[in-house]
Amino acid sequence: MTKEQLRVLIADDHKIVREGLKTLLHGLNDVTVVGEAADGLAAVELTQSLQPHVVILDISMPEINGIEAARRILANDPGVRLIALSMHADRRFVLAALKVGIKGYLLKDSAFEDLTRAIRTVMQGQIFLSSTITAMVVTDLIRQSSDPAGESAFDRLSPREREILQMIAEGKSTKEIAARLQISVKTVETHRKQLMDKLDLHTIAELVKYAIKEGLTIL
Repeated sequence: MTKEQLRVLIADDHKIVREGLKTLLHGLNDVTVVGEAADGLAAVELTQSLQPHVVILDISMPEINGIEAARRILANDPGVRLIALSMHADRRFVLAALKVGIKGYLLKDSAFEDLTRAIRTVMQGQIFLSSTITAMVVTDLIRQSSDPAGESAFDRLSPREREILQMIAEGKSTKEIAARLQISVKTVETHRKQLMDKLDLHTIAELVKYAIKEGLTIL
């Protein structure tokens, strides 16, 4: 970047985290925080309207999680740089983030200097990972290269199916999901049946367990 201010959007469902990050970033002369989002859907919408250069995303957010938000953000604007900020070092979250196109992954206990380095790095088109998870990612990539896996069942779910799966896992009723998505109860039931068929699951409890395993929601 030149002298142009780096426009940053912060997305986290905890206000204290957003306020803390905003205060820290305010101390950087070339960075401007242009907005805050408290859930995944708001992150997608605000990215479209505010057009930040960088979006800092929590992985675990309501409505839609950070991974799904990232997928939608990049579908609308592939040029946005995304940095995941999470308490989860599990390889499922890290690899899912990288696979969807997130360029930086930091743990929430990282030093602020790591976040500033991450912003600079992703703006140069490179990937930045917390040092504590770099070795884990490399090990996993080596393992996959020697035994490449095919597309998973989760990869075959549509964005709407992933969205409904997350809402089911968060305990929302069929009527609540229908109202939130502005679709009929019958349509929600159809999506739920398709989810069960694709994933070979047979109960709501199994769907919830699967969603947690895939990192769609955290209990």
